[in-house]
Amino acid sequence: MGRIFEVRKATMFARWDKMAKQFSRIGKEIAIAVKAGGPDHNTNPALRRCMQNAKSVNMPKDRVEAAIKRAQGKEMENYEEILYEGYGPHGVPILVETATDNHVRTVANIKSYFNKLNGTLGNSGSVSFQFKKMGVFKLKPEGLSAEDLELELIDFGLEELGEGTGENGEPVLVIHCAFNDFGNMQKALEEKGITPISSEVEWIPSALTELDEEKAQEVLKLVDRLEQDEDVQKVFHSLK
Repeated sequence: MGRIFEVRKATMFARWDKMAKQFSRIGKEIAIAVKAGGPDHNTNPALRRCMQNAKSVNMPKDRVEAAIKRAQGKEMENYEEILYEGYGPHGVPILVETATDNHVRTVANIKSYFNKLNGTLGNSGSVSFQFKKMGVFKLKPEGLSAEDLELELIDFGLEELGEGTGENGEPVLVIHCAFNDFGNMQKALEEKGITPISSEVEWIPSALTELDEEKAQEVLKLVDRLEQDEDVQKVFHSLK
């Protein structure tokens, strides 16, 4: 009985940690969006995207509103978005997106994680050429025809429409478009009255790296450590 309780407690804390990290990430995205385009989501597409993503991870509305209000304050940190590139164990390419108010601290931490966990932090451009920067939209499939949607969105930059899973494992439709077409796709979906579950910019690997279980776990240990850092927003890798 005690063992079961400990497992449940560990699972619960892991879930809380994940939620706290998601809220922190979206809070920074809101701050960046408000600083760039103002606090009105009706005229700020980036802020609308942040609010959609906040809803997808069940971030409370009052916390979203507080983040928007806080972003308007003079004392609010100015976050700098920096992409770090490197190789994990066994040569797996890794990209690390950060939003930081202290890049000296951030680069020191990122370099430390790579060094301690058998990776190598590289220079700008050393890894990113192996990825493609794309817009990724997840939609509820109810009431939508994938075939019709594909035809309707192809003129707005649609590259691929397929099936996937959402944050809670539910089935979703997944749209991929080139990064430069992100705004066009967002506008097209809004005009069709379709509100995405989430809309993100992601780095998609051009080729996947396949490793055995033991080696894969070494890579994932580094990915997990990077994701835990307070300045890290997202981590992308090519591990299959």
